[in-house]
Amino acid sequence: YRKRTGFLAGLTVAQISEFSLILAALGMSLGHIHAPVLGLITLVGLITISASTYLILYSHTLYSYLCSWLDVFERQIPYRELADLPAAESRIDIVVFGLGQFGRTIVDLFKSKGYRVLAIDFDPELVRKAQAAGIDAHYGDAEDAEFIATLPLEHARWIVSAMHDQHPSLALQQTLKAQQYPGNIIFAVKENKQRETLLENGGMVFVVHEYAAQHVAQELLNLDMSG
Repeated sequence: YRKRTGFLAGLTVAQISEFSLILAALGMSLGHIHAPVLGLITLVGLITISASTYLILYSHTLYSYLCSWLDVFERQIPYRELADLPAAESRIDIVVFGLGQFGRTIVDLFKSKGYRVLAIDFDPELVRKAQAAGIDAHYGDAEDAEFIATLPLEHARWIVSAMHDQHPSLALQQTLKAQQYPGNIIFAVKENKQRETLLENGGMVFVVHEYAAQHVAQELLNLDMSG
């Protein structure tokens, strides 16, 4: 995995568990450790338990400050999926993030029209299913700016975020803005409040349920008028 994954995972396990206090108390009762050691363990436990809450809450901010210092912990090819990505000179028409039902439908539709589609998802099982169906699908994290930088986006006409979670969509939007991506960005969201947040930074936003309802209603109206 990339250094970002290792850093974020490390922060979540940085604290001493409260169970360690039980073990320390048992060790003192058996005479294996003395009271000052128990006090030190308790102090370290209280500090790490308290600090870890804020470390996790601000983990992404911390990473942005420390990422340049973490290169030493990362292999040249952090995970094997990166080696399978299309080369930077490969021409990709559309990049779709998210291979759920909505995203997979978009991929299948554009692929059937002859477009070169690259699909990205954080779920290895969805990636394997898509690859088995002949889709150019790869494992990746939309919130990882360094991963996004490895994608061949130079010729991509559209980038579609079919991830209904707002946080990875926002991260993707900010990364593409920082990289000055010149194409069109489309976001599919579940709620109107998510649309407002994404619209502040540009791009097209569709509320999936609302758009689907409008489409179904229009089809029914067409049937009614034709009948």
